[in-house]
Amino acid sequence: MNKDFPRILKLLRKERGLRQKEAADQLGVAQALLSHYENGKRECGLDFLIQAADFYNVSTDYLLGRTNSRNGAVVRETELEESAVNESANINSSGITLRKKLVTNALEVVFSLLIKTNNQKLARSVGNYMLTAVYRAFRMVYSAGGENDENLFSVPRESLSGITLAELSLEDVAAKTAEKEGTADEKITNSRIEREYPKQSTALFSVVTNVEKELKKL
Repeated sequence: MNKDFPRILKLLRKERGLRQKEAADQLGVAQALLSHYENGKRECGLDFLIQAADFYNVSTDYLLGRTNSRNGAVVRETELEESAVNESANINSSGITLRKKLVTNALEVVFSLLIKTNNQKLARSVGNYMLTAVYRAFRMVYSAGGENDENLFSVPRESLSGITLAELSLEDVAAKTAEKEGTADEKITNSRIEREYPKQSTALFSVVTNVEKELKKL
């Protein structure tokens, strides 16, 4: 049984502002049956899947959790915004350039939405979290091969992992505490993100899809 379909079906109904009975009536099914679908108690047939996709104006791939892009768009490297740093051909062939573009475009959306939350505490925590993650990534690259002088840093390499993980955990807790503060200008939904960030949204949803795929393996 697909575990994502019930969650997404319920999410779409709530985004539309429909009660379960209202959605069931418009979808032409009994409320009890829709309830079973939304709670994962029963699997729907192909006909209902297509009907729900048409009703909510999303792709079947989105309904099934295969992508977080509502229209089922697949990210293409040529469609993503370029950064100011150019890579050599051997880097391009390794797929690192695509990952860099995904991260760059996804962060554009994250920080833009963060500004719109009007939540200073959340902004500070998320900002610190990102800075620490970048610092940690730079240390990983810098230390590769063991030839670069570690005296560039005041934090010893042997302490790096524990200290940065602790900092990330602290900022995560601080962000959760701050989540309920401030007032967002508008509720965040997939449709809003795709509307306001037509170029970057596919990258963001690609990051969400791929990271969650890896997390589910743990």
